[in-house]
Amino acid sequence: MSLPRGGAAVAANDILSTLKDQITGATTTPSALFNSALLTLALTTTAFKIFQKSSESGGNVKRSEKPNSIKSLQFRFLSVFWLIRCADWLQGPYFYEVYSSKVFNGVQASMGIVSKLFLTGFASTALFGPFVGRAADSYGRKKGTLAFCLLYALGAISTKSPLLLVLLLGRLSSGIGTSLLFSAPEAWLVGEAQNSGDDPDGSYLGETFGMAYAGDAIVAILAGQFAGTAASIRGPTGPFELSTGFLGIGALMATLLWKENVAESNESNSKPTIREAFEVVKKDPKIMSVGAVQSLFEAAMYIFVLQWPPALSAAISKAFGDGAVTPYGTIFSCFMACCLLGSTMFGYFTKKGVKTETFTASMLSLATLAMAGATAVTTFAGPSLWALTASFFLFEGCVGMYFPSIGTLRSKYVPDSHRSVIMNLFGIPLNALVVSVFLSLKRLGLTGALSISTGALAIATTSMFALLSRIKKDDSLPAAPAAS
Repeated sequence: MSLPRGGAAVAANDILSTLKDQITGATTTPSALFNSALLTLALTTTAFKIFQKSSESGGNVKRSEKPNSIKSLQFRFLSVFWLIRCADWLQGPYFYEVYSSKVFNGVQASMGIVSKLFLTGFASTALFGPFVGRAADSYGRKKGTLAFCLLYALGAISTKSPLLLVLLLGRLSSGIGTSLLFSAPEAWLVGEAQNSGDDPDGSYLGETFGMAYAGDAIVAILAGQFAGTAASIRGPTGPFELSTGFLGIGALMATLLWKENVAESNESNSKPTIREAFEVVKKDPKIMSVGAVQSLFEAAMYIFVLQWPPALSAAISKAFGDGAVTPYGTIFSCFMACCLLGSTMFGYFTKKGVKTETFTASMLSLATLAMAGATAVTTFAGPSLWALTASFFLFEGCVGMYFPSIGTLRSKYVPDSHRSVIMNLFGIPLNALVVSVFLSLKRLGLTGALSISTGALAIATTSMFALLSRIKKDDSLPAAPAAS
């Protein structure tokens, strides 16, 4: 079949017109815009994974066969880790709704009460973190993980109560559990990997962290869907009820699959203390640099979590009109897709031989630029939707790179003897900064809060480059002469 004269031009115009209509349709509403963004991110991540697989199969470098002990360790860790992370993600989307739905003395819970409940969790994490970290190191990281499941389940169950005291105690329990969630499972993994002797340079640990947080992004997206379904059936407490189910399954899996390990100690009968952990950090600038990165990046991340909903809501209202509905669930899914892409990129570059320290320094620089861009947009250009969304997506991609990076760095520089204690010690300035910003939000405003995030990221970047400089200096020193 042949086209008549000029038919090719007509067909091309028809195709372009169709594409233009599709693009216009994809941006007519906020939901359509972010659904299109989510699809684009999913396709980009899929394409990158295909490229990664093809480059591995087509490369000339042959990787050694992964030891069976490492495969077993990855299966045992990830099976538990993803279950308990799903339990955590389930509670996030309905935190405000479950507490704001409470009635005290005939009066609906105010934003002030909800804020106090929120801060109770953060304060308990900062206050009790070092002590529960010490307990996990002393008595076992498996026990620490099981304790998290119990404490977090108690916090979730407390949301069924109409009593403010019970709700406060539940937030206290959840805060203590959070400090265990972000220390005990990681400490267990690193301890098991070191005990196996099959990963002397830590390369498989980096791979495991990459797999853990890439999967965590997928788990978060699924948890958002599960939470919505549970809430539609059981009300705002539904996601918390479902969370207890995942915690129970995670605790059962840990009981069946994990062996206990405790912190190594130079003295057979001594247990790690908080004072000793302070001394360990003071004596090693490398640990201080890693801890500064942890505290400052995660503080910036939590401040971002508090600020992105009002920032994007204002930008969407400006772009689509005051009546436009902000699709928070879809935006959250987009963020998690960015995290998945970031974690995937971490895995790709580490397999290519890029040092974690170099990769982390580059990632932190990029995160600082992204947050600075968001701050500049809100300061000088007003809430521009496209610029703000691009900055936030870039930052979330860096979040996806951050977690496997910091896990790998801690496994290299934080000693096993005080691992959980030290991780929780660095949580104190993190939580103090977040709580301070939260209490000062009215005075700071959106731009002020994002500026603090940018500053924290800039200092974290400086700390990471200081670590790189110290490593290069140590590598340049002559080796000590062998004893005769």
